[in-house]
Amino acid sequence: MAQGINRRAFSKTAVQAATVATAAASLAPGRVLGANDRVRLGFIGVGNRGCQLLKGFLAHADAQVVALCDVYEPYLHGAYDRMDPRFAGLGKRTAQMPPIEGEVARVKDFRAVLDRKDVDAVVIATPDHWHAIQMIAACKAGKDVYVEKPLSMTIVEGRAMVEAARKSDRIVQVGTHRRSSRLYAQLAEAVHSGALGKVTVARAAYTSNMAPTGIGHAPASDPPAGLDWDLWLGPRPERPFQATIMPYKFRWWHLYSSQMANWGVHYFDLIRWLTGELAPASVSAHGGRFAVDDDRTIPDTSEAVFEHASGMLTVFSIHEANGQPVLNRGAEVELRGTLGTAYATIKGYEIVPERGGAFQDPKPRRKSEVVKATDGDLDQQAARDFLDCVKSHKRPAADVEEGHRSTTFALLANIALATRQRLDWDPQAERFSHCEAANQLLHYEYRKPWSLA
Repeated sequence: MAQGINRRAFSKTAVQAATVATAAASLAPGRVLGANDRVRLGFIGVGNRGCQLLKGFLAHADAQVVALCDVYEPYLHGAYDRMDPRFAGLGKRTAQMPPIEGEVARVKDFRAVLDRKDVDAVVIATPDHWHAIQMIAACKAGKDVYVEKPLSMTIVEGRAMVEAARKSDRIVQVGTHRRSSRLYAQLAEAVHSGALGKVTVARAAYTSNMAPTGIGHAPASDPPAGLDWDLWLGPRPERPFQATIMPYKFRWWHLYSSQMANWGVHYFDLIRWLTGELAPASVSAHGGRFAVDDDRTIPDTSEAVFEHASGMLTVFSIHEANGQPVLNRGAEVELRGTLGTAYATIKGYEIVPERGGAFQDPKPRRKSEVVKATDGDLDQQAARDFLDCVKSHKRPAADVEEGHRSTTFALLANIALATRQRLDWDPQAERFSHCEAANQLLHYEYRKPWSLA
């Protein structure tokens, strides 16, 4: 477990994307890469998000894809005309595989990718319940790793992933791609310099009106041709296939993901970066299945409130029975400070001056400010960061520790909702202070033969 972490020092390190010492070439596992070398990549999981990342990496001439892995053959071979008819309604959720130059190995089992000597690094875009096992195994195999968010399904997994990265001296970057945004780096610098004064509330929300039928209902059935359903389930309990779980719809099943983690981690990570917070001191959450009739096992409406020891609240809302914006000015994140309020999206940010309220001078406390983004495609920028860090052996801005701390927010919210309690959190010990029932939810028992060992 992490010990004695200073929150402000930690955040300063994060903003500056500090470097670490490069291990001696004779001791570092894997190939030693020069600045002009191509990084040979294996992609584990090439469904929707995997293909999006393929496009992001293939935009760079020094990225060479040598292996692909997926448990569903139509995804593995880009044969979308062979997909099961039950998946036809996914529409835009099925990203198309881009053309790949050269000979590419295509395998079902991720361990076959990790065994290859011609793979320098892997990109993991599998469902959330697989991230920890695959990332730790990749580090042990001497591979650097780009792993999609949310980093883990449990807080115990996340800490084990950080420890594995450090022990093996591997680069591990998490797919919180806003960390690669020049715009948000500029806003982080402004907030840290006091542009907003004392920030007391940070807020974000995700909205999508899925009423009335959501992901739908489907009976237990035989898995589609070409799918290794047992391997898809991995460490989770054995159960029949169901067309409202896979593909993509797993995000509405608590055993495999959650919308609090799927969407929340982007914003928790961003808020942590902008404000310099490491972790909350306490959390409470409310919500339920209020309006959507489908097979989901997670709420369609929920709100989590985190209180920080520094004197700030982080609030995240999920509205899947109403699609109207929650924040002003179309923002994805809002920071309320004593001098100004920032409304930000990946396209730009605006700082609105605060005025004195009751008993205070009503004049504006600062000038207004509007900044437009100059960023390109954030997937491409995140891929560029990863390729550069693999070569330089510097820790990326979206380092695994950052991903773990941000994912922790989402997992804490899920536990608070499950226990229906306000929970006090110890960020150094990474345990709840006064609730053993909540501590029991920090991890789960894997189905054999899978383990983190």
